[in-house]
Amino acid sequence: MLKLTVKALACAVSLSVAGLAQAADPIIIKFAHVVADSTPKGQGALLFKQLAEERLPGQVRVEVYPNSSLYGDGKEMEALLLGDVHMLAPSLAKFEPYAKSIQIFDLPFIFDDIDAVDRFQASPEGQKLLRSMESKGITGLAYWHNGMKQLSANKPMHLPKDARGLKFRVQASNVLDEQFKAIRANPRKMSFAEVYQGLQTGVVNGTENTWSNYYSQKVHEVQPYFTASDHGAIDYMVITNTKFWNGLPENIRTELSDVMADVSVEVNKQADELNRAARADIIKAGTSQIIELTAEQRNEWREAMKPVWKKFENEIGKDLIEAAVASNQPEAPLAANQ
Repeated sequence: MLKLTVKALACAVSLSVAGLAQAADPIIIKFAHVVADSTPKGQGALLFKQLAEERLPGQVRVEVYPNSSLYGDGKEMEALLLGDVHMLAPSLAKFEPYAKSIQIFDLPFIFDDIDAVDRFQASPEGQKLLRSMESKGITGLAYWHNGMKQLSANKPMHLPKDARGLKFRVQASNVLDEQFKAIRANPRKMSFAEVYQGLQTGVVNGTENTWSNYYSQKVHEVQPYFTASDHGAIDYMVITNTKFWNGLPENIRTELSDVMADVSVEVNKQADELNRAARADIIKAGTSQIIELTAEQRNEWREAMKPVWKKFENEIGKDLIEAAVASNQPEAPLAANQ
């Protein structure tokens, strides 16, 4: 009997020690993305890693995988839903299959500038979109800015008619397809990692992106013309697997939420600086011409693409479109991202 008791105690101690060792193992968070470390998204992921590990020492380890090094455009959402990766920051254009309402961000010329985007994302309507995919296993944590989109092409484009017949790379978004069809151009869906080669070989003639993405991917080496159109925003939603997130200990989840809020403020602050610097670097490289639109020319682009709003009104919601348009008024309240 004594032997059994001693054996039982030894077993219990062994299990207890094993349990403590297991409890001491940090929670691994795999954060994957498809752009360079030098971009707003790349910088945000690295800052999230730094602050999370500083504030939760030994409890959390964040592994950042940039430049499609873990999963590319076509696979990252599937990997998140399977739990093979825990956090992503996809472009807002990627969420069409999961919540049609998020297509609001793809509508061309709906936001006048990045401040309007800010106001909308901070509004009740914008915050509600973060929670719009939870039934599908995706939880939105924050919006991160990249910046306003510009057009690029292998020929100068001052007016919509200049884009006719050109092949433009687009993300996998029906709204963006229709945006280019509205100006009689030909959209071609292509992953981000393939853009440079696609432009270099003529598979596509142009694209749309932010200055920081253009420069970090060296697109200016293969595109002689950029049109400063500011026709939309490329922003990201930082997302996590809902089951993974809800399964975290409450104190860790709360701290990570606070870290994300702090990182989002910094990312959004730096995005404008990075885009300004990238634009200056493109000019300095001397490989491309940047075309500045007059107010009248920009309005022609806007009117040519605006029918896309009506085309997607039923999917997105008329009230949501009206809320987005209202955000162009400076008096609209500007709140914190979180």
